[in-house]
Order: sequence, then C-alpha cells, then structure tokens
Amino acid sequence: MSDKIKHECGIAIVRLLKPLSYYQEKYGSWRYGINKLYLLMEKQHNRGQDGAGALSLKLDLTPGQKYISRMRSVQSNPIIDCFNQIYTSIEEDLKNNPEKINDADWAKDNLRFAGELYMGHLRYGTFGKNNVDLVHPVMRVSNWRSKTLALAGNFNLTNVDELFKYLIDFGQHPKEYSDTVTALELIGLFMEEENQKLFREYKNLGHNNHQISNLIENNIDVAKVLREATHNWDGGYVMGGVIGHGDAFIVRDPWGIRPAYYYCDDEIFVATSERPVIQTAMNVTADKIKELEPGTAMIVKKSGEVKNQMIRIPDKKSSCSFERIYFSRGTDFEIYDERKKLGEYLVPEILKAIDYDFENTVFSFIPNTSETAFYGMLKGLESYLNFYKQTKIKESKEKLSDGELKSLLELRPRVEKIAVKDAKMRTFITQDEDRNELVQHVYDITYGTVKDKTDTLVIIDDSIVRGTTLKQSILKILDRLNPKKIVIVSSAPQIRYPDCYGIDMAKINDFIAFSAAIDLLVENGQQHLIDDVYKKCKAQQNLPKEDVVNYVRNIYKQFTPQEISERIAKLIKNDSINADFQVIFQSVENLHKACPENKGDWYFTGNYPTPGGNKVVNTSFINFYEKKNERAY
Repeated sequence: MSDKIKHECGIAIVRLLKPLSYYQEKYGSWRYGINKLYLLMEKQHNRGQDGAGALSLKLDLTPGQKYISRMRSVQSNPIIDCFNQIYTSIEEDLKNNPEKINDADWAKDNLRFAGELYMGHLRYGTFGKNNVDLVHPVMRVSNWRSKTLALAGNFNLTNVDELFKYLIDFGQHPKEYSDTVTALELIGLFMEEENQKLFREYKNLGHNNHQISNLIENNIDVAKVLREATHNWDGGYVMGGVIGHGDAFIVRDPWGIRPAYYYCDDEIFVATSERPVIQTAMNVTADKIKELEPGTAMIVKKSGEVKNQMIRIPDKKSSCSFERIYFSRGTDFEIYDERKKLGEYLVPEILKAIDYDFENTVFSFIPNTSETAFYGMLKGLESYLNFYKQTKIKESKEKLSDGELKSLLELRPRVEKIAVKDAKMRTFITQDEDRNELVQHVYDITYGTVKDKTDTLVIIDDSIVRGTTLKQSILKILDRLNPKKIVIVSSAPQIRYPDCYGIDMAKINDFIAFSAAIDLLVENGQQHLIDDVYKKCKAQQNLPKEDVVNYVRNIYKQFTPQEISERIAKLIKNDSINADFQVIFQSVENLHKACPENKGDWYFTGNYPTPGGNKVVNTSFINFYEKKNERAY
C-alpha cells in the first residue's frame, strides 16, 4: 500500500502447562515462556509499531509476593526496548545470585517475569495520543486475585457511547471515555458480579473467607463473565485476558471480523493474531493450529484445563478481506495463495490496457507488500502467452521460420525492478511545498529499463486508498523514465467506505474513489443526489444504530466501476505527467473468488456486518457534507 495508514494490533498469549522446572530440564531454560512470547511478538511486528507491552503472571505465590509484572514501551523499536528492559531486569537480579541462573524454583520466587502465564500486545493506534498509558496490556487491579484483570485487544467498538452510558447507569464513574477502558471496565464489572455471587453461595455453605477465595478462583465461570460483558458489543474484536489467580482467555467477535489462532499440546497453550507465527515459534505444521471460531473463547483455567466455549451466537462470518490483501503476514500458506490469485485475476484487464503488446511493456510492483500479487500476475501473463504461442504454432504449422519460431518461444513478460524505496520522510518537514518536493524522492528508480516513449509501464500495488502518494510521488518518479503509458494496477477493489473495526480509515472524503464519484456527480449536474444523501443521513442521525440505513451507496450507483476508475486516474494525474495514465482495480467478484472464506468487504461495498458500521458511514458522510474534519467514530 503506497498510502500509509495505521491499522490492526497484535496479541500473543503463552500459558505454560508444566512447572518452570520442566522447561529448565527439557529445554535448558526456565525462560522458555518469555522467550516464546518475544518470538511471537517479533514475528507479528507488522501489526503494531506504535507500542509494545508484555505481562507475566506467577501461579500460586504466597500473599505478599508480587505475582504480576508488566513492561510497556513506546520507543522507536518498542518490542526490542520492552524485552531489553525485561531481560536486563532479570540479569540485574541474577548478578548477586549467579549460581541460581538455572534454578527455576528460585527464579519464580525471586525474579520478575519468571512465571507460567504471559501476554503480549503490539499497538497500532488508530487515534489518540501515543503514550505508554495507552499501550496494552491494560490492568484493573484488586487485592483479590480473582478480581484483578489484564486485557490486551485487537479491536474497535462502534457503540462505545452506549456501553459507556451503561456503566454510568450502573453507578460507575469510568476514568476515561475510550473503547479500551470501556471494554476493561465491562469485563471487570461482570467479573466482580460473578465473584460476589460465588461469595454469597459459599458463605451460605459455611466456608470462611480464606476458603471462599480459593473456591472462587477454582470455580469462577469465565465464559459467563464474557457472555454478559460482550452481550451488546458492536464491532470487530479479539480480546486476550489474564485474571490474577491464573485463568486466561482469548475471545473473538461473533462476525469473525478480527483474526485469532491457537495451538495447544500437553506442554503449552499459545494464541496469536496470525497463524504462521505459531508455526515458526513452535515449529509445528499448519494443520496443528486452529482458528478461533467467531463468537467463541478459548479459556485456560488455573488448573491448566483448556476449554473452547461459545460466548455469543455466531453471526454471518465476515472476516476482514483487507487482512488477506495487505495486513497479515504473507507467509501464511492460504494468504500467500490468495494474494497470488488476486494478481492473476487482474490479467484480462491488464492485457486490454497494454493492447496485448508484450514486446513494449515492462511489468513491476510497488511497494514490497505487492510482491506476492505480482507473482500471481506473472503466472496469469505466462499462462496467456503459453496459450498464444500454442495457438500461433497450430495456425502456422510449418510456415514459421526457425527465427520466427525462436522469437515466438522467447516471448515472455519483461520484468524489471523499477522502483526501490530509499528513505522515509520524517514529520519534521512541516511545510506542504517542502514536503511535496522531498516526497518525490522517497523512491529510487532504475534508469535504462524503459524504452523512451515506446514502452508501457505496468505497476501493481496492493491497494489505493487516498491516491496521495501516487499523485505526489510515485507517478512523477515513474514518469522520469519517459514511458509512453503508465498503468497502475490495484489488487484490491476501489476503497469507497470507511472502516470502523480496527483500521484507521474513518473519513470518507479521504478516499480517492469517493472524491471521483463526487466529482462525476457535480460534473454531470447531479449535485441534488449528494444533497439527497445528506438529508437522508441527517434524518437518521439520532436513530438507534439498528435502524440506520447506508444511503451513501447511492453516491456510487450512477456510475460503473470503470467510469470511477477513469476519473480516479484523471484526479491523480496532473499536467506535469507526460505519459498516458490508467488505473485498474480488482473487482469485488474476483476478490470473493480469491478469498472465499473471508468475505468481509465493507470497505468496497458498504455491506457492514454490524449495525454500528452503518452508523459510522452515516456520520462520516455528514462530516464530509458539513465540511467537518472529524473522525466518524
């Protein structure tokens, strides 16, 4: 994606199911758990570079001993900084007791982060300040271990206002208005309720308070707590949680919007946001790793018992397709195949754009995340050429000379490394004129690869969101090679609607596809349609989210995807560009064909899986019409 946007977060949970001494004896280190957590987080660094946090919990310590440790960082390399601090604290404590370096029992009693349960989080902030207090895991602390909660999430809730009001009506005074605090307090509220219910039951049975604490820890119904806490949540979420006495959980939204995977054997339970990181960290095959089903939770009890429990009735599965196109690690075998198909399915449109002229066309990709789709595109081009060669040979039979046959057989796509990202422009460049001038040099180009005013350049990108980088940088850079034509190909469809489930795309007027549709409506004297959509959105502004209709779709109904693509090209290109310019987008139909199990496509179609999505797009359009530069959630 040439337009940088912030997105997603990453979660990692590690629960050792044996005593620390077991891992010291078998693997040579009681640090086995913390080492695995570091590896799981580092392999998910693509999911969060604004901050990193790690938490450790020790089971069954005597009162007075610290059983939870947490480290968080917002430094430029937060994962490394976070774990440097963790390992440094361990080494410092070992200086006075070097003989204890391999003593697992001593380590558990005396060293921070020597525990059986670990949880880590990588933060990509969608909005708000980037300070360490916003980094997960966040905590709700009590003197009762069964009321102490740490939470780490990959989520956005669309109805924080409703949930926040619920807490206030219940009598609480939340310290902050945010989805993170609201989620933490809601789970904490029902956890306290469950504690109180069990306390009364055991008190009536004649147990003393000390006995009751142990009984609650052993019997608290985590699934019930999660069912009650998440009952009215609207949004995409995967939540990881650790309760002070030793229970842990990871729960997924009923639409399956956000991803989660887990692995379990008799030694360890591991859960993450990505499948291949578990394969790497645990050295297991993909078939051993399970996807957490929508609406369910994996709960690991203090005893080590692992349960899969339904929390909310699963809805129509709407797993985010943007995960597959761009955000998730491409090393997942399914995602790798899907991205190749996304490139391959674009080939018919590419062939039309180059007029089937392979001799005078150069193919490349930008940025690096588009590389897999590029391989799929090449596969499709080669398949076409093989068919073309076969047909020519059959038609010509013996009429082809040796030279003509040799030329025909050697015909293949011309592939070059056209653009190489060379530098990251820093935010200290504040003046637009200076920034625009310098951003043109973010990429270096390979000179001498394109025939002057003869070749067509076909460059594949994984998605085009705002078109800003294309307009201000990439197109100008490519034009320096003096091609006859430039074709930018997006492996994703046109992004038309804002996201509200974890990706930082809240303002509809940021999208080049929306700007193109508005531009076409105005040009064709259809301003009244824009006004009509505004009136319909405004009329339902105060309706319950369940009653809100996405009338913003009407903005696009007047035009074909091709017409909008042509207007996007016109908006991106300026008079300084000499080459002809065309933009090709993936179709929604081919997106579904490439990613059949992940059909969450609201970015492209406006088909939001939750009522809160319609409320967000409604607000976003109102903000656009009223010229308010505000977020829609």
